Amino acid sequence: MSSSALIEAFGIVFQMPVLLAILGGAVYGLFIGAVPGLTATMATALLVPLTFYLDPVPAISLIVATTAMAITAGDIPGALLRIPGTPASAAYVDEAYAMTMSGRAETALSIGIFFSALGGLTGAVVLLIVGPLLAKIALNFSSFEFFWLAMLGLMTSAMVSSKDPAKGFVSLLIGLLIATVGLDITSGQPRFTFGSVELMGGVSFIPVMIGMFAFAEVLRGFSANAAFPPVPDTSSVRPFHGMGKLLKKYPLSFIRGASLGTSVGALPGVGGDVAAWIAYGMSLRFSKTPEKFGKGHEEGLIEASSSNNAGLSSAWIPALVFGIPGDAVTAIAVGVLFMKGLNPGPRLFVENPAMPTAIILTFFLANLLLLVIGYVAIKGARHILSVPRSFVVPVILICCILGSYAINNTVFGIGIMLVAGLAGYILEENDFPIAPIILGLVLGPVLERNFIMSMQIADGNLLGFFSRPIAAVLGVIVCTILLLPLLRVIRRSSKQKSSSITYPENYEAKK
Repeated sequence: MSSSALIEAFGIVFQMPVLLAILGGAVYGLFIGAVPGLTATMATALLVPLTFYLDPVPAISLIVATTAMAITAGDIPGALLRIPGTPASAAYVDEAYAMTMSGRAETALSIGIFFSALGGLTGAVVLLIVGPLLAKIALNFSSFEFFWLAMLGLMTSAMVSSKDPAKGFVSLLIGLLIATVGLDITSGQPRFTFGSVELMGGVSFIPVMIGMFAFAEVLRGFSANAAFPPVPDTSSVRPFHGMGKLLKKYPLSFIRGASLGTSVGALPGVGGDVAAWIAYGMSLRFSKTPEKFGKGHEEGLIEASSSNNAGLSSAWIPALVFGIPGDAVTAIAVGVLFMKGLNPGPRLFVENPAMPTAIILTFFLANLLLLVIGYVAIKGARHILSVPRSFVVPVILICCILGSYAINNTVFGIGIMLVAGLAGYILEENDFPIAPIILGLVLGPVLERNFIMSMQIADGNLLGFFSRPIAAVLGVIVCTILLLPLLRVIRRSSKQKSSSITYPENYEAKK
């Protein structure tokens, strides 16, 4: 990275619109993350209509600050109410709540915010260093490599997004099916439009995301019992007290958590949520005092919290460098960049290096702001959590309708949002993950376009997808991911057959 690009990026970031976007996103993300059931992805989806009126860097800064704060603030209801605010918080909610029940709510909240900020800064450093280097390598990528990268993102997302990989694949296929609606990219013939003029341009992914993440939450809010246990009083606590001592006591836990979060988050289609689950399990595995886990032990919280925002930052590596979203949030951000005329990918680092560098710098500001806003959040957690859900749900519903209408200024967008929300609610109630649907919708055109280009280059020979070294390696990885579930089923069935073989009664005697 050249010094001139870095200086220009500083000039872009340290402007009042960008700084206000980061501050506003952090405050908004704090509220969304702290309210049980409201997710960072839902918060980001609701922001998309607002980004229409912002320049590219303020728009992305708003998304970055919102998600960083929302994911971190998800620890607040987890620690105080035993209700995880985000999927990542669910990994260690019992540990944090046990700490609160033992009278250490201050420590549980401080660990969640302090080490999340440190992990986010670590991920931002990796993104700043690795991003430009990967972009130089990616300049030599052809349609073969991009096809396999898109496949890798889709496959890994389907595999890790649910306990049942089969349900993950079903969700992925639903997203890919929606992505085929519209005009064929080669022949221009309508596909699955059913005579509707509005569907000629395809299904806009923004109303779908608003519906599946936000409107589905509204439906869940109407159907769920909103009675929560009383919130402990945190007005007299001292935020971040003793965090330096914990960092000195458990340095390996922080390093492992931040490293794992950075590595897992950088995988296309995986994102950072799964990193917290792996990090907590790894902490238990390598701890010298595993008997303390589940009773309010700091070690597991430090490792899992560090992985949270580290994974969030590194999830932008495939999004910015390859244009392949790392998770549902970066899928939304990639869509915003496309709407702003900035196509994420290796050429963005070459043609306009200051722009991706400025986006990366917003991660540093957002995670530093976590400490400031987080201090206030810990002190006022009781007031944040006391906002009645009966007030929050109607406000979200209004935002859903306005946001869906603003995409094309048509009622059709609202219809898509309502149908997608109802479908998302039904799917999640039956344990089908939503993230693969969104990634399939975003990456479907990328997958189709690069597949057709590759088939034209290889004259229809499928072996051409393995003709280049990097493409061959990626292809083998994707094929392995596809075959692993099948191999497990075959192995399990063979074991069952061998255990069910019966021998004659006198077999042992003859033997």
